[in-house]
Amino acid sequence: MTDGPDRRRRPRRTGSGSAPRSARTRERILDAAAVVLNRSGYAGTRLLDIAELAGLRAPAIYYHFASRDELIQEVVQVGLRRTMAHVHDELAALPDGTPPMDRIATAVRAHLEIVLRDSEYAAAAIRNAAQLPQGIREVQLRDRRRYGALWRGLVDDARAAGQLDPELDPHAARMLVMGALNWAPEWWRPDRGDLADTVRTAQTIVREGLAPDG
Repeated sequence: MTDGPDRRRRPRRTGSGSAPRSARTRERILDAAAVVLNRSGYAGTRLLDIAELAGLRAPAIYYHFASRDELIQEVVQVGLRRTMAHVHDELAALPDGTPPMDRIATAVRAHLEIVLRDSEYAAAAIRNAAQLPQGIREVQLRDRRRYGALWRGLVDDARAAGQLDPELDPHAARMLVMGALNWAPEWWRPDRGDLADTVRTAQTIVREGLAPDG
């Protein structure tokens, strides 16, 4: 990866203090794997680096995961589901009757928040989607389709309400918006601009790009 965000902080400890030690260790491994995968990409992710970041010896990883790919697969799956859940929750919190274009703007904000600020897992899943071997991609296909369906519904609702330019191809519009959002982790860094400014810019581009002229 080039010019991507520098996420070299140690992983957060997300396990509960009352959880069994093995479960906390497994969570620590996953947290570390998300950081390394996000930083180094699929090809550059080494179990040795994950173990070092997690404060373990590398062989200990095999007690929890049968292989490097099994570990990466779970990180990506968690990332996809966290992204989808955050966007879904932010949409569900909107008042009834929120205009479709405002719902799309909310989804834009929520997606960027989760992949740029809130979750190493989400960023790792987005940034490495094209690098993953076919076996892992096939496992994630159901979640990717569910997330795509969420966005398809947003665009279809905007079209039905007359808030989508009738000359646009809805499928192409959706894929272009999602492609732009998914590319953001490749170039965005906190020292290059405030996240809120980036979100507002993205929302403006999406609104003006999708809305009918006049």
